[in-house]
Amino acid sequence: MAATVVTSVVQTEHESDRCGSEESRGAEAAEESGQQQTGPGPAAGHSRLSKLPLARIKALMKTDPDVSLASQESVFIIAKATELFVEMIAKDALVYAQQGKRKTLQRKDLDNAIEAIDEFAFLEGTLD
Repeated sequence: MAATVVTSVVQTEHESDRCGSEESRGAEAAEESGQQQTGPGPAAGHSRLSKLPLARIKALMKTDPDVSLASQESVFIIAKATELFVEMIAKDALVYAQQGKRKTLQRKDLDNAIEAIDEFAFLEGTLD
């Protein structure tokens, strides 16, 4: 199974207090002026998090006659699932390439991974 590495930034107690007070001041200032805070929503950063083009994923999703609308979140989730799937099958195929003392994946490596791993059984015969 594919493993991902997540890095995190640990803030010191002083930094977190300072950041928290700045955020609360910004919210109070917006409330006092009667304006709502505007800016990019939580879905706006999705395109930077995905390695695949989201517009292309959305276009592919819309080719299905059962799909009429696709939200940004659903497109992002499909893109991330696709990335993880490709990463997983590539890593498994790499094992077969390394057994053959090669660094380049070949079709036979993908075929071997598909035949050997039960999770990829649905792909049998698709590369023919």
